[in-house]
This record gives sequence, C-alpha cells and structure tokens, in this order.
Amino acid sequence: MKVTVSRKAHFNAAHRLFRKDWSDEKNQMVFGKCNNPNFHGHNYELIVEVTGNVNKETGYVIDMKILSDIIYEEIEVAFDHKNLNLDVPEFTELIPTAEHIAYVIWNKIRKRIELKYELNIILYETPRNFVSYSGL
Repeated sequence: MKVTVSRKAHFNAAHRLFRKDWSDEKNQMVFGKCNNPNFHGHNYELIVEVTGNVNKETGYVIDMKILSDIIYEEIEVAFDHKNLNLDVPEFTELIPTAEHIAYVIWNKIRKRIELKYELNIILYETPRNFVSYSGL
C-alpha cells in the first residue's frame, strides 16, 4: 500500500530578486518591486510530502516526528528570520525566487530521506503564489 504523508511548516524570510550582472534598470524592469535594494519579506508556508509503502509493522510510511525534525534542522534553522541573499549560502549565486527556494529545500531534505521514498515540496510564497518541486 503506497501512501503520501505530508508535514506543514513555515518560516519568515527576506530576499531580493536581482542579478549582479544586470543594470539597475534591467533588474527593475524584470523583477519590479521584488528588486527593492532594501529587500522584502514573506511568510512562507512549506508542505513536505513523502510517498512510500506503509510499513506493515509500524503502520507508518515515515515517522512524522523524524520528518518534523528534518524540516526543522534543515529548513527552519537555516531560513527562518534570515535574509536569504545574505545569510543562506545556497543563494550566494542563486537568485532566491520561489522556484529556487523550493529546489534548495528539496535538496536539503532529500539528503536526509531514504531514496526508497518519493519527495515533493510545495512552497507558498503568498496564499496565492506557490510552487512545487519533486526533483524532476
């Protein structure tokens, strides 16, 4: 029996969307208000989905406490109340768009989840803007 279990988390973070190799004018044209040189923030909502076979002995796909600890250690500690551009090494050369943030989160969690499980990340930047990434 294959089941998907999900864990929800959140973090607050600031970022700025811009490319160092573009002019101020081009950055403003492409990224608009998200290019604010003083940064801006979001209250991100994260859903981590793990799909796998239910263990016949435990009834679990994965122990949710373990998943919760992974999310806390890998994501909340690293991202919460941080400036993604300045405080998170993965964004030194990577623009912290929702797409890239989801990709980074997926990779950080993937290294802690056994490969027998499928992993999907859904990241809400706002209640109406969200992305998902499953490693494909």
